[in-house]
Amino acid sequence: MSVPVSPIDILLVEDDPGDVLMTREAFEHHKIHNALFVVSDGVEALQFLRRQGPHTDVPRPGLILLDLNLPKKDGREVLAEIKADPELLAIPVVVLTTSEAEEDILRSYDLHANAYVTKPVDFERFVEVVRQIDDFFVTVVKLPR
Repeated sequence: MSVPVSPIDILLVEDDPGDVLMTREAFEHHKIHNALFVVSDGVEALQFLRRQGPHTDVPRPGLILLDLNLPKKDGREVLAEIKADPELLAIPVVVLTTSEAEEDILRSYDLHANAYVTKPVDFERFVEVVRQIDDFFVTVVKLPR
């Protein structure tokens, strides 16, 4: 018998509107009940996480899906700042990007990413990847609240 899982808040840091739409559709398709918040650049991501500017009343996310190639502040810089901040470092960060470059993978793990996932270009596969991330980080793994 499975124990019901409490929904978590997920922050998607993604500048590509098509990828944002596919992620939202993946959530709807799999009836994922987690709240999805979206920001489109690295500066806004850090404002959201630190509850600054227009984000003073947002919840602290339980999971971050982070693209690497972002405007204003690159995803690698965002990851480094998250993992250097004692208030944020416990939040799991999944790098979700198109890059398959070994240097990006190594650098992300050096910066303490919790996982590195290359975005599939095929919609059905993308939906499945988002479902698997959700299953693992929300259902399987025990996260701090």
